[in-house]
Amino acid sequence: MEYLNVEEIFGKGVHALENGHIYLALACFEQAASLDRSPLHCSYLAFCLAKVRSQFSEAVALCREALKKDPGNAMHYLHLGRIYIMAEQKKRALMILRRGLRCENRELIFHELALIGDRKRPPIPNLERSHPLNRYLGKILGRLGLR
Repeated sequence: MEYLNVEEIFGKGVHALENGHIYLALACFEQAASLDRSPLHCSYLAFCLAKVRSQFSEAVALCREALKKDPGNAMHYLHLGRIYIMAEQKKRALMILRRGLRCENRELIFHELALIGDRKRPPIPNLERSHPLNRYLGKILGRLGLR
């Protein structure tokens, strides 16, 4: 039986995640995090937990733990932003992703923000965005394809 060190296990998990094998990636990240609870291992594990098992509260806690220990790593912000998107908390996701733009290696964050897209102007600019007229009129116009 071949024994792998933590970095080899983690590397296999990243490779599996990049190739769409999310369940294999989750198993690798769980094993890597149990052997060495580094911020990067926790961050990747959190993303997979949210994606596979929909354990959003546990995933957010893991990502926040990673951010406390390593606040300069853009991957933690990216993973936490994606977790918030999966949990349908778009405002929090945008806030976290924008905060992650202060880090180096932020190309993936730019890509994620482009996927989310910009908000359109409210149909009635004089009213607040959250006003019921703006909300319902925006939904109706969107469904009609006029926005």
